[in-house]
Amino acid sequence: QVELVESGGGSVQAGGSLRLSCVASSYTYSKYCMGWFRQTPGKERERVATISSDGTTDYADSMKDRFTISKDNAKNTLYLQMNSLKPEDTAMYYCAADTDHGWFCSRSLSRYNYWGQGAQVTVSS
Repeated sequence: QVELVESGGGSVQAGGSLRLSCVASSYTYSKYCMGWFRQTPGKERERVATISSDGTTDYADSMKDRFTISKDNAKNTLYLQMNSLKPEDTAMYYCAADTDHGWFCSRSLSRYNYWGQGAQVTVSS
């Protein structure tokens, strides 16, 4: 079992920044693919970014120039730095772990078997 707890959400004006954190309970956290995903009401959950066990990152096209995914293995913590935020970035943001894979991170949400409870990000215009 892996418990994931997000923090750092909140409200910000367009153009501002936020950093989300996700603390994992598992001591083998560094071996997993980790990712950030987001969802707005009435829409499907979508991938934001993923990071593999060796630190390889992958971003959704619309976010790769503004968002940065990173991790601190010593702290079992995943981060998402979000800059130049837009109102359309408003969503619930979730961190997730694929404990069956580490070196290659899938873009498919179905591969991620552990999810956090989510952190709300609201961007006003």
